[in-house]
Amino acid sequence: MYSDWGNDMTEKRHSSGAHLTPAYTGRMAVDPFPALQLPETPTDPEAAYRFIHDELMLDGSSRLNLATFVTTWMDPQADKLMAETFDKNMIDKDEYPATAAIEARCVAMVADLFHAPGLSATDSASATGVSTIGSSEAVMLAGLAMKWRWRAAREAASADTSRPNLVLGSNVQVVWEKFCRYFDVEAKYLPVEPGRYVITPEQVREAVDGNTIGVVAIVGTTYTGEFEPVTEIAEALDSMAAAGGPDVPIHVDAASGGFVAPFLHPDLKWDFRVPRVVSINVSGHKYGLTYPGIGFAVWRSAEYLPEGLVFHVNYLGGDMPTFTLNFSRPGNQVVGQYYNFLRLGRGGYLAVMETLRDTAVRVSTRLSKLEAVKVITDGSAIPVVAFELAGDPGFTVFDVSHELRARGWQVPAYTMPPDAESVAVLRIVVREGFSADLGRSLCEAIETVCADLRKKGGGHSEAEHFAH
Repeated sequence: MYSDWGNDMTEKRHSSGAHLTPAYTGRMAVDPFPALQLPETPTDPEAAYRFIHDELMLDGSSRLNLATFVTTWMDPQADKLMAETFDKNMIDKDEYPATAAIEARCVAMVADLFHAPGLSATDSASATGVSTIGSSEAVMLAGLAMKWRWRAAREAASADTSRPNLVLGSNVQVVWEKFCRYFDVEAKYLPVEPGRYVITPEQVREAVDGNTIGVVAIVGTTYTGEFEPVTEIAEALDSMAAAGGPDVPIHVDAASGGFVAPFLHPDLKWDFRVPRVVSINVSGHKYGLTYPGIGFAVWRSAEYLPEGLVFHVNYLGGDMPTFTLNFSRPGNQVVGQYYNFLRLGRGGYLAVMETLRDTAVRVSTRLSKLEAVKVITDGSAIPVVAFELAGDPGFTVFDVSHELRARGWQVPAYTMPPDAESVAVLRIVVREGFSADLGRSLCEAIETVCADLRKKGGGHSEAEHFAH
C-alpha cells in the first residue's frame, strides 16, 4: 500500500513538471501564478521560493533606504538566533518560560537605562514595563495608562470624565493621532513654525487644563531628530501644580532617541530623573539595533500602571502579569534585542552611537558647503541629518529625492507639520551598516544631482513626485 501510494504521487509530481531541471522553464515561467487567487495545485518549494525572491528584487535596497529609522543590519549570529525562534509565540509564557524570562530581563535593562527608581539588581519584576511590537503598541499602552489614572483621579474628585485631552506637538508621529482617535481622547496639537520644530514650555502651559491626561514630549523627533525640552516642560508643569493648577504627567516618546541619548548625552535629563516623567516608550528596532518589530513601554513604578489594565496568567504555578494589545507574536524579536544587549553592553552601544553620530556630522558638514543646501539638524543629537534648499536654486527637494532614487538612494523629501508647511526638507537617517564610505558616496550623489538639476533648470514638481 505505501509503495503504491508513493509511486502514484511520484507520477503526479513528474506529470506536473515539478522536477524539470532548468530553473526558468517550469510552470513559473510559462504559466504564471494567479495574482489574487490560490493556485489550483501545489508548487515545488524551490520554485515558489524563486518566484517570490525574484519579485522582491523589485524592492529598493534596504541598506540604501535612508528614509527609515528601522534597523536593516544585524550580526549573522543574531540572524541565526532570530531564525531559530520565529516559531515561539512569546505570549504563551507557560510553554516558553525561557523566552518569558528574557523578555523580563530586557524590560529591566531598559528601565535601568532610563533611571527608573527602585530597581533591584536581582529581581526583574521590580521593573514596570512590557515589550511591544514597536513603539506604536507602546504608545497605545502608555496613553491608556495615563487616561485611566486621569479618570480615576477625576472620579475621586467627583469631576467630569467625559472630555479627556492630550497635549502634544503637531510634529508627533501619526500613532499618537491613532491613539486619540481610537480611545476617544481630544488631541490638543501645539503648532511648530519655520525655524522651530519642537514644542515649548510656554505652549504647554497655555494648553493644559483639568481634562489633560498628559503631555507628550519627544526625544528624537521624526521630522528632524531634535530633542524637545523635557526638563523645561516639567518645570512649567511643576509651577502650575504648585500654584493649585492641574497636576499633569509627562510621557516621553523616545522611539527614535531612547537608545541614543543615554550614550551620547548621558547628562541630559529627559527620562525618569525628571520626576514628572511617568512613562517612556522606545523602539528597539530603531537605534536599539534590532530588526522590526520590537519596542518597549516602561513606567516610573507600578503605581503609574493601573491594575485594571493588567491581565494575570498562570506562569509556572505563579502569577505572570501581562499588558499587551496582541496575543500572538513571535519571540524572535525580543531574543534579537537580548542578543544586542549582551553582545554590545553599554560600551558597545556607546561605540556604535559615536560612530553613527560622527558619520552623520561628517555628512552634514560636507552638505553644508553646498551652495544650494541649508542644514537644519547636523546629526549631533541623534544620527539624523535634515536639510532644506537655500534660496531659489531652480529645483526642489522633491526633485533631489527623485533623482537620488534613480541612483539607488532612498532619501525622503517632505513638508514640515502644519504652520511650517512652507518648509520642505530632505532627511538622512544614519543607521548601523551605513559606513563612512557610504556617507561619502551619498554626498557625492547629492552634489552631482544638485549640479545636474541646476543645469537643466529643475525637474519634477511636488505633485508629480507624489504621483509617482
